[in-house]
Amino acid sequence: MIMGFLLVLLVVIVFLLLYGVSVYNKLVKLRTMVDEAWSGINVQLKKRHDLIPNLVETVKGYATHEKETFERVTQARAGAMQAHDVKSQEVAENSLNAALGRLMVVAEQYPELKANQNFMQLQDQLSLIESDIEKSRRYYNGTVREKNILIDTFPSNLIAGMFQFTKSLFFELENEAEKEVPKIQF
Repeated sequence: MIMGFLLVLLVVIVFLLLYGVSVYNKLVKLRTMVDEAWSGINVQLKKRHDLIPNLVETVKGYATHEKETFERVTQARAGAMQAHDVKSQEVAENSLNAALGRLMVVAEQYPELKANQNFMQLQDQLSLIESDIEKSRRYYNGTVREKNILIDTFPSNLIAGMFQFTKSLFFELENEAEKEVPKIQF
């Protein structure tokens, strides 16, 4: 009778140990995936930051009196390049998005600029990079979601707490234009 009890106890202990190792390994994997996803966002943001000076210089050639707009874009780009954590990067990129939006409004006022081949190529590249940033952000937020769920749910939260795994922040870029109701005219 005692041997049966000890055998059952040993099986339960081994099961709990294997479960703990499994959860720990999954937490490590998710932490690594979040780090890798953040790195992917940074690669896309660097491409964007490298493209912006060329875009500004092209528009400057046509709109010399828009100095304030160019300075805002340049300052917002510098701020975005200096941000190092998710929250500060989110704030900096939202500021840069707003400044780029103003730059595109300036560009719209110059028909000869809109016809410029160099400007069109830069604008297309920016559009592709924006799409890549969105994909990278979705991947990052998906891995953050998976990690945070594992950290919050029972009983894996016990393992996460024992080994001090912390939740990650989501990365959201606000685009005010996407929130506006589209105007339909016939």
